[in-house]
Amino acid sequence: MNPLRHDFISRCRSSAPSSSSTDLRYLDIGCGGGIFAESAARLRTTRSVTAIDPTPSVIDVARAHQRRDPLLLEPGRLTYLNKAIEDLPVPSPASTTEGVDVLSLFEVIEHIRSPAPFLEQCLQHVKPGGWFVLSTISRTWTSWFTTKVMAEDVMRVVPRGTHDWAQYINAAEMQAWAKKQRGWGDVRIMGVIYVPGLGWREVNGSEGWGNYFLGMRRLE
Repeated sequence: MNPLRHDFISRCRSSAPSSSSTDLRYLDIGCGGGIFAESAARLRTTRSVTAIDPTPSVIDVARAHQRRDPLLLEPGRLTYLNKAIEDLPVPSPASTTEGVDVLSLFEVIEHIRSPAPFLEQCLQHVKPGGWFVLSTISRTWTSWFTTKVMAEDVMRVVPRGTHDWAQYINAAEMQAWAKKQRGWGDVRIMGVIYVPGLGWREVNGSEGWGNYFLGMRRLE
């Protein structure tokens, strides 16, 4: 799914002419082993990536993998922190330099029991003109079958209990929440599905029953 993450971010940013295309600062929340954080840090348009996760073991994995690439060890390029978003200092609301250009939240929100306060905490770290992007799963019978039955029980690609289907948020629900946020706009959705043998692909309308991306821009 990682290439689609970058494609989606590029589309979001290219839709706002005032967005700078270089010297970008990223904040990747729930970074896990660093798959997206590493790839973002390698982009020539990136100034810095801060990646956080509250689980020490996954941060250890991410740091070990980082040490294999000298580029990722350049000072300030990629910083892993064993922290939750609540532990980070909140930038000044009016600052155009303290916040980040892109805040990513990939495959995280479906594991949060109180999503609204968590999301509001995240939004505070995006600077004016910056983007908040996430990916998650709609709460449908299709997603229950693919993530609970197939992924956990049949194929066992993730441990049982990894997902709580009741915590999934439908794309329409997420979009409605996004449009209510004052000072934010350019809300967009992209549906994606996994095609055996081909990998993840964008499919129009699939956000209604499976995985999707959402992006929104903090207005200047």
